[in-house]
Amino acid sequence: MTALADSLSSGFVSSADRFADRPALHAGGESLSYAKLLDRSAAIAAALQRDAPGGEPALVGVLAHRTVPQFSGVLGTHMAGHAYVPLNTTFPPERTRLMLERSEARALVADATGAEQLPAVLGGIAPGMLVIAPDHPDPAGLAARLPGHRVLGAPDLPDPDRWSVPAIEPRGLAYVMFTSGSTGTPKGVMISHAGGRHYVDRMVERYGLTEQDRCSQMFEPTFDVSVFDMFCAWQAGACVCCPDRRTLLKPGAWIRDAGLTLWFSAPSLGVIMRRLGQLKPGSFPGLRWSLFAGEALPVELAQAWQEAAPQSIVENLYGPTEATVVCVLHRFDPARGDDGEQGTVPIGHPVPGMTALIAGEDLREVAPGDTGELLIAGPQVALGYWRDPQRTAEAFVTPPGRDAVHYRTGDRVRRPLDPDGSMPYLGRADQQVKVHGVRIELGEVEAAIRRESGSQSVACVGWPETATGYDGIEAFVGGDGVDSDHLRSRLRESLPRHMVPRRVHVLDELPLNANGKVDRRALIATLDGEG
Repeated sequence: MTALADSLSSGFVSSADRFADRPALHAGGESLSYAKLLDRSAAIAAALQRDAPGGEPALVGVLAHRTVPQFSGVLGTHMAGHAYVPLNTTFPPERTRLMLERSEARALVADATGAEQLPAVLGGIAPGMLVIAPDHPDPAGLAARLPGHRVLGAPDLPDPDRWSVPAIEPRGLAYVMFTSGSTGTPKGVMISHAGGRHYVDRMVERYGLTEQDRCSQMFEPTFDVSVFDMFCAWQAGACVCCPDRRTLLKPGAWIRDAGLTLWFSAPSLGVIMRRLGQLKPGSFPGLRWSLFAGEALPVELAQAWQEAAPQSIVENLYGPTEATVVCVLHRFDPARGDDGEQGTVPIGHPVPGMTALIAGEDLREVAPGDTGELLIAGPQVALGYWRDPQRTAEAFVTPPGRDAVHYRTGDRVRRPLDPDGSMPYLGRADQQVKVHGVRIELGEVEAAIRRESGSQSVACVGWPETATGYDGIEAFVGGDGVDSDHLRSRLRESLPRHMVPRRVHVLDELPLNANGKVDRRALIATLDGEG
């Protein structure tokens, strides 16, 4: 084993040595230099090394949200030689408890909001949890509400100099990220330090990040793009800038006020900003990079954002959690328009060191121009699912004629005719629905609605479910001024009859999930409620 140099957090420790007095973090109303954030993190690391229950697994839950304890908890966990499990204070306590139970973590770092949730979260959890509330001034009061667990507050933390550098195994766990499972049980994706380092190294190199950069932190801790927000910035000595609740209402003004040089969000937030008039040409002259991930990126949004941030380069980034944040990317070219299929920007080419296979149902490569499932291989591919060998074997496969393990993304793309061409994204395999025996691509219907309505906030679902598929399609459009009857009439002129939605529901805004993506489950729930 080697020392901390192989840790995903090694870039932060190095930057703390090189840029001690430069800003590392703005979060929760606090601004911390690299030196101060290192001290906060080292105190947590020392507490874990001194007091965390022994044995495996060495996992630490971090129940915090855009506060210093979120970031010092993540760093402190790595600096103690453990792996972190991000938990989300915006989730119901029952879901947080389920994730904590499945992780088998025996230590937990919580901010003030997380600490208030602990009596509900830890209800039913086996005694013996080590709870570190680094900002809590009254650990005795909190401990009284958590019988059977050990609680450390601010007065109980060791001095930072008590931290000792651990040995880190490159193939060891850096984090376990729980994602939604089709069975309703969260899946714990296991990412190694080596996989995380490969990703961070490639991104810092691609974007030329330096200590002068100021990077947005728009993603929830339980969404793996938060890994970019933290570790790419810190490896370069840049500053991680977190919005507060008020700022989220007007992120356009915050981009300017915070002096951001790099923006990274889901496209849905950009769609909302455009509808609110926050993407006027020249609005963000200070941005160098504008990155989008998590959903298909509409071409119209990419063009509008490019005009709003004329000095920036716009990129569309793609990657499942199981391939460490981003494994495929595409640089938007406003002169070319980059109009991929269904009015969305292509997802592009694999990150250096990663490979893509577009395969049919037999897992063999399809011919150029044909559609297939995207499979990903390379050093960023996850170690599998935590404590779930069956699902690991189903998703991580070695295709015929291949030597490497590939992750089956479940996403559909078209193999370019030109070997240097960019892959167009065609949607999830599970977004292909069957209505009265006919297969329909919901992405194609959504593209037609965007074209006819002018709205970029569009989602379609199959509903209601039948024994053989679905009885029809329901469409949802966000924004004002959309006439649903007129829109359906226009759609009948461009789509086959079986693809025209039965109804178009016009909402002020489409609901977003914790990751900033359109929440299709919530849309289906509204339809189920009608029944």
